[in-house]
Amino acid sequence: MLNNTNNNNTNHSSNNNTAPSENIFRDSSLRYMGYANEVGESFRYHLPRLVRPTYVIAFGYCAADALTSGHNKWNEEEGALMTSSQQPEASKRMEDPNSEFPSSRQRNTAIATFDTLLWQLFASVLIPGGTINLVVRTANFAMTRTTFHAMPVVLKKWFPTMSGLGSIPFIVHPIDSFVDLVMDHTTRKWIQPTV
Repeated sequence: MLNNTNNNNTNHSSNNNTAPSENIFRDSSLRYMGYANEVGESFRYHLPRLVRPTYVIAFGYCAADALTSGHNKWNEEEGALMTSSQQPEASKRMEDPNSEFPSSRQRNTAIATFDTLLWQLFASVLIPGGTINLVVRTANFAMTRTTFHAMPVVLKKWFPTMSGLGSIPFIVHPIDSFVDLVMDHTTRKWIQPTV
Protein backbone atom coordinates (compact mmCIF):
# COMPACT_ATOMS: atom_id res chain seq x y z
CA MET A 1 0.00 0.00 0.00
CA LEU A 2 1.17 3.51 -0.69
CA ASN A 3 1.38 5.76 2.32
CA ASN A 4 0.53 9.19 1.06
CA THR A 5 0.94 12.09 3.42
CA ASN A 6 -2.50 13.31 2.42
CA ASN A 7 -4.73 10.28 2.28
CA ASN A 8 -7.83 12.17 1.30
CA ASN A 9 -7.82 15.82 0.36
CA THR A 10 -11.50 16.18 1.10
CA ASN A 11 -10.89 15.27 4.72
CA HIS A 12 -7.63 17.19 4.88
CA SER A 13 -9.26 20.59 4.80
CA SER A 14 -12.23 19.76 7.01
CA ASN A 15 -12.22 20.56 10.68
CA ASN A 16 -13.71 17.33 11.98
CA ASN A 17 -11.65 15.03 14.18
CA THR A 18 -12.52 11.78 12.45
CA ALA A 19 -9.83 9.76 10.75
CA PRO A 20 -9.83 10.08 6.96
CA SER A 21 -11.30 7.13 5.11
CA GLU A 22 -9.17 5.12 2.72
CA ASN A 23 -9.00 6.60 -0.76
CA ILE A 24 -8.55 3.79 -3.26
CA PHE A 25 -7.15 6.23 -5.82
CA ARG A 26 -4.27 7.28 -3.54
CA ASP A 27 -3.83 4.59 -0.92
CA SER A 28 -3.50 1.59 -3.22
CA SER A 29 -1.44 0.61 -6.21
CA LEU A 30 -4.17 2.20 -8.35
CA ARG A 31 -2.22 5.43 -7.61
CA TYR A 32 0.20 4.41 -10.35
CA MET A 33 -2.58 4.76 -12.97
CA GLY A 34 -2.04 8.48 -12.62
CA TYR A 35 1.48 7.84 -13.84
CA ALA A 36 0.39 6.16 -17.09
CA ASN A 37 1.52 9.20 -19.04
CA GLU A 38 5.01 8.83 -17.58
CA VAL A 39 5.21 5.36 -19.13
CA GLY A 40 4.22 6.98 -22.43
CA GLU A 41 6.85 9.68 -21.96
CA SER A 42 9.46 7.01 -21.29
CA PHE A 43 8.66 5.26 -24.58
CA ARG A 44 8.35 8.51 -26.56
CA TYR A 45 11.41 7.80 -28.78
CA HIS A 46 10.38 4.19 -29.52
CA LEU A 47 6.58 4.28 -29.59
CA PRO A 48 5.48 7.90 -30.09
CA ARG A 49 1.89 6.82 -30.78
CA LEU A 50 1.71 5.46 -27.22
CA VAL A 51 2.10 8.89 -25.63
CA ARG A 52 -1.39 10.34 -26.24
CA PRO A 53 -3.36 7.25 -25.09
CA THR A 54 -1.37 7.18 -21.85
CA TYR A 55 -2.33 10.81 -21.21
CA VAL A 56 -5.98 9.86 -21.77
CA ILE A 57 -5.60 7.14 -19.11
CA ALA A 58 -3.92 9.55 -16.68
CA PHE A 59 -6.52 12.29 -17.16
CA GLY A 60 -9.29 9.69 -16.80
CA TYR A 61 -7.74 8.60 -13.50
CA CYS A 62 -7.64 12.22 -12.32
CA ALA A 63 -11.27 12.79 -13.27
CA ALA A 64 -12.39 9.54 -11.59
CA ASP A 65 -10.67 10.48 -8.33
CA ALA A 66 -12.09 14.02 -8.42
CA LEU A 67 -15.64 12.82 -9.10
CA THR A 68 -15.38 10.14 -6.42
CA SER A 69 -14.10 12.72 -3.96
CA GLY A 70 -17.00 15.05 -4.79
CA HIS A 71 -19.51 12.22 -4.50
CA ASN A 72 -18.09 11.18 -1.12
CA LYS A 73 -18.22 14.77 0.15
CA TRP A 74 -21.84 15.10 -1.02
CA ASN A 75 -22.79 11.91 0.83
CA GLU A 76 -20.79 12.96 3.90
CA GLU A 77 -22.63 16.28 4.03
CA GLU A 78 -25.97 14.52 3.57
CA GLY A 79 -25.16 12.16 6.46
CA ALA A 80 -24.20 15.10 8.65
CA LEU A 81 -27.52 16.80 7.91
CA MET A 82 -29.55 13.67 8.60
CA THR A 83 -27.79 12.80 11.87
CA SER A 84 -27.99 16.32 13.21
CA SER A 85 -29.65 16.55 16.60
CA GLN A 86 -31.59 19.56 15.32
CA GLN A 87 -33.72 17.82 12.68
CA PRO A 88 -35.98 20.82 11.91
CA GLU A 89 -32.93 23.09 11.63
CA ALA A 90 -31.16 20.52 9.48
CA SER A 91 -34.02 20.34 7.03
CA LYS A 92 -33.97 24.14 6.72
CA ARG A 93 -30.28 23.98 5.78
CA MET A 94 -30.95 21.60 2.90
CA GLU A 95 -30.46 23.32 -0.43
CA ASP A 96 -33.32 25.38 -1.77
CA PRO A 97 -33.80 24.67 -5.50
CA ASN A 98 -35.11 28.21 -6.00
CA SER A 99 -32.06 29.84 -4.44
CA GLU A 100 -29.56 31.48 -6.77
CA PHE A 101 -26.72 30.85 -4.33
CA PRO A 102 -25.32 27.34 -3.76
CA SER A 103 -25.82 25.75 -0.36
CA SER A 104 -22.85 24.96 1.83
CA ARG A 105 -23.27 21.32 0.83
CA GLN A 106 -22.97 22.18 -2.86
CA ARG A 107 -20.06 24.52 -2.19
CA ASN A 108 -18.19 21.97 -0.08
CA THR A 109 -18.74 19.31 -2.73
CA ALA A 110 -17.43 21.64 -5.43
CA ILE A 111 -14.41 22.52 -3.28
CA ALA A 112 -13.62 18.85 -2.62
CA THR A 113 -13.91 18.02 -6.32
CA PHE A 114 -11.81 21.02 -7.38
CA ASP A 115 -9.15 20.34 -4.71
CA THR A 116 -8.80 16.72 -5.77
CA LEU A 117 -8.75 17.52 -9.48
CA LEU A 118 -6.14 20.23 -9.04
CA TRP A 119 -4.01 17.98 -6.80
CA GLN A 120 -4.23 15.10 -9.26
CA LEU A 121 -3.42 17.25 -12.28
CA PHE A 122 -0.25 18.53 -10.66
CA ALA A 123 0.80 15.41 -8.71
CA SER A 124 -0.10 12.81 -11.35
CA VAL A 125 0.18 14.44 -14.76
CA LEU A 126 1.91 17.81 -15.08
CA ILE A 127 4.90 17.64 -12.73
CA PRO A 128 5.70 13.93 -13.20
CA GLY A 129 5.22 14.19 -16.98
CA GLY A 130 7.67 17.06 -17.19
CA THR A 131 10.10 15.30 -14.87
CA ILE A 132 10.12 12.04 -16.81
CA ASN A 133 10.33 13.89 -20.11
CA LEU A 134 13.39 15.71 -18.80
CA VAL A 135 14.98 12.46 -17.55
CA VAL A 136 14.42 10.73 -20.91
CA ARG A 137 15.65 13.70 -22.95
CA THR A 138 18.75 14.06 -20.78
CA ALA A 139 19.53 10.34 -21.01
CA ASN A 140 18.95 10.41 -24.77
CA PHE A 141 21.23 13.43 -25.12
CA ALA A 142 23.92 11.66 -23.09
CA MET A 143 23.64 8.50 -25.20
CA THR A 144 23.87 10.36 -28.51
CA ARG A 145 26.90 12.34 -27.31
CA THR A 146 28.80 9.51 -25.68
CA THR A 147 32.17 8.71 -27.18
CA PHE A 148 32.45 5.33 -25.49
CA HIS A 149 32.18 3.12 -28.59
CA ALA A 150 32.28 -0.15 -26.68
CA MET A 151 28.77 0.50 -25.36
CA PRO A 152 26.30 -1.84 -27.05
CA VAL A 153 23.90 -0.20 -29.51
CA VAL A 154 20.93 -1.81 -27.74
CA LEU A 155 21.97 -0.18 -24.46
CA LYS A 156 22.38 3.20 -26.13
CA LYS A 157 18.96 2.83 -27.74
CA TRP A 158 17.02 1.71 -24.65
CA PHE A 159 18.88 3.50 -21.85
CA PRO A 160 16.70 6.66 -22.03
CA THR A 161 13.50 4.60 -21.83
CA MET A 162 14.80 2.50 -18.93
CA SER A 163 15.95 5.68 -17.16
CA GLY A 164 12.45 7.16 -17.44
CA LEU A 165 10.71 3.99 -16.28
CA GLY A 166 13.22 3.43 -13.48
CA SER A 167 12.76 6.92 -12.08
CA ILE A 168 8.95 6.68 -11.69
CA PRO A 169 8.93 4.92 -8.28
CA PHE A 170 11.40 7.46 -6.91
CA ILE A 171 9.43 10.56 -7.89
CA VAL A 172 5.94 9.56 -6.67
CA HIS A 173 6.18 10.42 -2.97
CA PRO A 174 8.35 13.55 -3.27
CA ILE A 175 6.01 15.03 -5.89
CA ASP A 176 2.89 14.09 -3.89
CA SER A 177 4.36 15.71 -0.77
CA PHE A 178 5.46 18.80 -2.70
CA VAL A 179 2.00 19.31 -4.23
CA ASP A 180 0.40 18.84 -0.79
CA LEU A 181 2.74 21.44 0.69
CA VAL A 182 2.10 23.99 -2.05
CA MET A 183 -1.67 23.50 -2.00
CA ASP A 184 -1.77 23.65 1.82
CA HIS A 185 -0.19 27.11 1.61
CA THR A 186 -2.19 28.38 -1.36
CA THR A 187 -5.53 27.09 -2.62
CA ARG A 188 -6.50 25.25 0.55
CA LYS A 189 -6.01 28.47 2.54
CA TRP A 190 -7.87 30.57 0.00
CA ILE A 191 -10.83 28.24 -0.49
CA GLN A 192 -12.09 26.93 2.83
CA PRO A 193 -15.19 24.74 3.07
CA THR A 194 -18.11 26.19 5.00
CA VAL A 195 -19.02 24.58 8.29
